[in-house]
Amino acid sequence: MDINDIKEKARNSKYKISFTHTEKLRQRKIEIRELESAIFTGEIIEEYPADPRGPSCLILGYTQRNRPLHIVCGIIEGELLVITAYEPSFEEWKPDWKTRR
Repeated sequence: MDINDIKEKARNSKYKISFTHTEKLRQRKIEIRELESAIFTGEIIEEYPADPRGPSCLILGYTQRNRPLHIVCGIIEGELLVITAYEPSFEEWKPDWKTRR
Protein backbone atom coordinates (compact mmCIF):
# COMPACT_ATOMS: atom_id res chain seq x y z
CA MET A 1 0.00 0.00 0.00
CA ASP A 2 1.14 3.54 -0.72
CA ILE A 3 0.78 6.20 1.99
CA ASN A 4 0.70 8.99 -0.61
CA ASP A 5 -2.24 7.31 -2.40
CA ILE A 6 -4.05 6.96 0.94
CA LYS A 7 -3.44 10.63 1.81
CA GLU A 8 -4.62 11.75 -1.65
CA LYS A 9 -7.86 9.77 -1.34
CA ALA A 10 -8.47 11.24 2.12
CA ARG A 11 -7.79 14.80 0.87
CA ASN A 12 -10.30 14.32 -1.94
CA SER A 13 -12.90 12.71 0.34
CA LYS A 14 -12.58 9.43 -1.59
CA TYR A 15 -13.04 7.30 1.52
CA LYS A 16 -15.67 5.44 3.45
CA ILE A 17 -15.77 4.38 7.06
CA SER A 18 -16.68 0.77 7.68
CA PHE A 19 -20.30 0.66 8.81
CA THR A 20 -19.45 -1.76 11.61
CA HIS A 21 -16.99 0.72 13.11
CA THR A 22 -18.76 4.08 12.87
CA GLU A 23 -20.25 3.59 16.33
CA LYS A 24 -16.86 2.58 17.74
CA LEU A 25 -15.38 5.84 16.43
CA ARG A 26 -18.15 7.73 18.23
CA GLN A 27 -17.55 5.80 21.45
CA ARG A 28 -13.80 6.49 21.17
CA LYS A 29 -14.57 10.18 20.57
CA ILE A 30 -12.69 10.28 17.28
CA GLU A 31 -14.02 13.02 15.04
CA ILE A 32 -13.75 12.97 11.25
CA ARG A 33 -11.38 15.96 11.21
CA GLU A 34 -9.10 14.13 13.69
CA LEU A 35 -9.19 11.02 11.55
CA GLU A 36 -8.31 13.03 8.44
CA SER A 37 -5.54 14.94 10.24
CA ALA A 38 -4.00 11.68 11.46
CA ILE A 39 -4.07 10.26 7.93
CA PHE A 40 -2.49 13.44 6.49
CA THR A 41 0.39 13.25 9.01
CA GLY A 42 0.53 9.47 9.05
CA GLU A 43 2.93 6.75 8.10
CA ILE A 44 2.31 3.07 7.50
CA ILE A 45 3.71 1.06 10.40
CA GLU A 46 2.31 -2.38 9.50
CA GLU A 47 0.99 -3.93 6.29
CA TYR A 48 -1.52 -6.75 6.09
CA PRO A 49 -1.36 -8.06 2.49
CA ALA A 50 -3.28 -11.25 3.35
CA ASP A 51 -6.22 -9.53 5.10
CA PRO A 52 -9.40 -11.41 4.07
CA ARG A 53 -11.11 -8.07 3.32
CA GLY A 54 -8.31 -7.19 0.93
CA PRO A 55 -4.84 -5.72 1.49
CA SER A 56 -4.81 -3.26 4.37
CA CYS A 57 -2.39 -1.42 6.62
CA LEU A 58 -2.00 0.22 9.99
CA ILE A 59 -1.23 3.93 9.95
CA LEU A 60 0.15 5.94 12.86
CA GLY A 61 -0.75 9.61 12.64
CA TYR A 62 -1.39 12.57 14.89
CA THR A 63 -4.31 14.94 15.20
CA GLN A 64 -3.87 18.71 15.31
CA ARG A 65 -3.83 18.40 19.12
CA ASN A 66 -1.03 15.83 18.88
CA ARG A 67 -3.31 12.92 19.82
CA PRO A 68 -1.83 9.70 18.40
CA LEU A 69 -4.22 7.56 16.37
CA HIS A 70 -3.87 4.18 14.78
CA ILE A 71 -5.98 3.78 11.66
CA VAL A 72 -6.52 0.48 9.87
CA CYS A 73 -7.48 1.00 6.25
CA GLY A 74 -7.47 -0.58 2.85
CA ILE A 75 -8.21 0.29 -0.76
CA ILE A 76 -11.39 -1.38 -1.98
CA GLU A 77 -12.62 -0.78 -5.53
CA GLY A 78 -10.42 2.32 -5.81
CA GLU A 79 -11.71 3.93 -2.60
CA LEU A 80 -10.08 4.19 0.78
CA LEU A 81 -11.93 2.18 3.41
CA VAL A 82 -11.28 3.13 7.01
CA ILE A 83 -11.78 -0.14 8.83
CA THR A 84 -11.19 1.16 12.34
CA ALA A 85 -9.31 3.80 14.31
CA TYR A 86 -8.24 3.97 17.93
CA GLU A 87 -5.85 5.66 20.30
CA PRO A 88 -2.98 3.24 20.97
CA SER A 89 -2.42 2.09 24.55
CA PHE A 90 0.79 1.61 26.52
CA GLU A 91 -0.33 -1.95 27.32
CA GLU A 92 0.04 -2.94 23.66
CA TRP A 93 2.49 -0.38 22.25
CA LYS A 94 5.86 1.06 23.18
CA PRO A 95 6.07 4.88 23.59
CA ASP A 96 6.92 5.39 19.91
CA TRP A 97 3.42 3.99 19.11
CA LYS A 98 5.04 2.02 16.26
CA THR A 99 6.39 -1.01 18.12
CA ARG A 100 4.22 -3.68 19.70
CA ARG A 101 5.14 -4.90 23.16
